[in-house]
Amino acid sequence: MENLNKTKQSALLTLISVFFFWGFVAASNDILIPVFKEKLNLEQWAAQLISVAFYVAYTVGSIIYYFISKSSGGDILNRIGYKNGIALGLTISAIGTLLFYPAAQTASFPLMISGLFIVGLGFSLQQTAANPLAIVMGDPRKGSQRLSLAGGVNNVGTTIGPILVSFAIFGTIAAGSKSVASIESIKTPYLILGAAFIIVAIIFKFSSIPNKIHSVNDDDKSEIPVAAERKSALKYPQLLLGMIGIFVYVGVEVSTASNLPEFMKQHANTNTDQVAPFVSLFWASLMIGRWTASVGAFDLKGGIRTILNFLMPYIAFGVFLLVNKIANHDLTPFYVYVFVIVVLIFANILSKGNPARQLLIFSGCGITALIIGMLSTGMVSVYAFISVGLFCSTLWPCIFTLAIAGLGKHTNEGSSFLIMMIMGGGLISWLQGALASNDLLGIQYSYLVGVACFGYLAFYAWKVSSILKSQGIDYDAKAGSGH
Repeated sequence: MENLNKTKQSALLTLISVFFFWGFVAASNDILIPVFKEKLNLEQWAAQLISVAFYVAYTVGSIIYYFISKSSGGDILNRIGYKNGIALGLTISAIGTLLFYPAAQTASFPLMISGLFIVGLGFSLQQTAANPLAIVMGDPRKGSQRLSLAGGVNNVGTTIGPILVSFAIFGTIAAGSKSVASIESIKTPYLILGAAFIIVAIIFKFSSIPNKIHSVNDDDKSEIPVAAERKSALKYPQLLLGMIGIFVYVGVEVSTASNLPEFMKQHANTNTDQVAPFVSLFWASLMIGRWTASVGAFDLKGGIRTILNFLMPYIAFGVFLLVNKIANHDLTPFYVYVFVIVVLIFANILSKGNPARQLLIFSGCGITALIIGMLSTGMVSVYAFISVGLFCSTLWPCIFTLAIAGLGKHTNEGSSFLIMMIMGGGLISWLQGALASNDLLGIQYSYLVGVACFGYLAFYAWKVSSILKSQGIDYDAKAGSGH
């Protein structure tokens, strides 16, 4: 591992390849939910157990990680190595995909969510290792922007996943075709995915990715900000509040997307076999935002950086259009989205590369989008809800960077606590699914759940700045010229 303060591009590119898989599976769940709901006559809250099983697995995996580390007297990743940990996580996820074969053959809902649970367990270990690695593999001041770059790769997976899984289930990509879902067909993409997990695990095992994170205590000249050392990670308020932040952030992201097919069915008269491109656009919106934010991860001259700030989101949008063109979907309804992207561009410029400021601005935009979606009708509502993806796009790296800032030797432990809170994706989407009942809020006003989530994130953005400054960490002072 030599010097991690200079980004090793080949190692970083290998590392962020694993982010693709997380996105592929997470977004594909949004296609599985309405299909199993229809074929097995499930209530909306019951169908959301797909999200619950997948995201709660992150929490269970983090708890297992924590107790094994404590009982064995040392952090797991520090003992087995970071790239070895990621390879092990990929192998665990591959085992989970094997359950999709009997689940598909028998149309077994319990078997299917069990397979997703095991896949999520593997992802938990991968995320615990990969996120802090991405932050420290280079200039620490640009850690959140490197996470945005990794997130952009993640969202290539989220953009492609719904299209491929929808094709596997419905057996056609012909525009406007009326297709019957085949649950038995889901086994093919997931078995291929399992094989890919094994191949990438082998690549990781022999890659140049560091097996140990460079501790700030190992080098007094490190630029990584460190607060005064405390007894445990949970003694740092930025982490405690950040854990809630991750919980509600993943919650609003997943629940907005996973309830979108049901909203479109009820309020836009959209058939289940026609929702894939809209789900794909939601996740592509995260790719658009993350590609835009990742511009700051590179040492570019001011003029080039400014041009890319405007150009990059439309390049990412072009990827979405290309994928859906190949899938033979009608692109006409999506061209209007070029105007929505303008809001993202100016919000990104206003953030000036400061993670706390970006979190505050994007949370405000997310609240606005949800309110517009609830108060409008038809496709205006649909695109308002889809645009939430734009404003969720950079929140993970912002929260993660702020939450582990200053933790020093407790960074690994703090990272595992943050990964633990990914369960919000399952629990909050289940809560929204329950409130979506016509006896309660209904599907449209159930998005009030998301407004509450963004409200907390705005509070965290405001509060964490003062917490970090009291510990001698100031991102405005550190970042210099910013974005």
